[in-house]
Amino acid sequence: MNGLGKICYTAAMLTVMQAIILGLIQGFTELFPISSLGHSVIIPSLLGWNIHQGDGAFLTFLVATHLATATVLFLFFWKDWVLIGRGLLRSLSARKIDSSDTYAKIGWLLVVGTVPAGILGLLLEQSIRSLLASAQIAAFFLIINGFILLTAEKLRKNHDKKQNDKNIAKLTWWRAIGVGSAQAGALIPGISRSGSSMAGGLLVGLNNEDAARFSFLLATPIIGAAALLKLPQLFSSTYNAMRPAILIGSLCAAAGAYLSVRFLVKFFKTNTLKPFAYYCLIAGSVASLYFFVR
Repeated sequence: MNGLGKICYTAAMLTVMQAIILGLIQGFTELFPISSLGHSVIIPSLLGWNIHQGDGAFLTFLVATHLATATVLFLFFWKDWVLIGRGLLRSLSARKIDSSDTYAKIGWLLVVGTVPAGILGLLLEQSIRSLLASAQIAAFFLIINGFILLTAEKLRKNHDKKQNDKNIAKLTWWRAIGVGSAQAGALIPGISRSGSSMAGGLLVGLNNEDAARFSFLLATPIIGAAALLKLPQLFSSTYNAMRPAILIGSLCAAAGAYLSVRFLVKFFKTNTLKPFAYYCLIAGSVASLYFFVR
């Protein structure tokens, strides 16, 4: 079957109910540190859906749901982005970053943290895309994701500080680059973008609440930019039959993202990454065993 045939086949097979389920999965798991891409690969295989997860149509569906998630993130932190935007403008006008200008510093930390993930994504996406078709590999890396989260909690440098944007602003440029680069791990199904960046935040001295906040702010431009780059695909006549499913899936992703970010912002005030680590270890192990014996 040629590429176009696969695209049409996927479009025909992705039902409204499947789009709803996949949209909700993406919306919830993109922000939870448990890998949205991994779940989008594993769950259809567990449910026996005959979907070609490596072809253009499925990837375009994921692009649309990611764009919906990024939009919700941006709107949820709208007030923060206004402060950050004003800070960036002040620093550009003054041609320096004032040591007391918290939001100018955070703005530039987000810039330097976003660039490496963007570059790595552009360079590695094509070579890693083939992994999308393997639920077994996604399940294996979900286990790895669990170990990453546990390791970060064990090695974390900070246990006590209360949430404060000044804590984030104290990060060095190299540490911001390190946290941002960790997001590139999400190119591998099973490795969580938010989990990797939160783990990186803990390792450079942030507490769980600050690490989650910095992770959500970092995720907004990288998810949004990646989706916008491929947005023209959504208007291709190739995907006419799939547009209702794409729209419904995107709305469900937006709803899931809103509920999850509201929950997680409160959750990390008093909790850690450990519950998500244990989930990844158990879910990944069960899925791996299932795929091995079936």
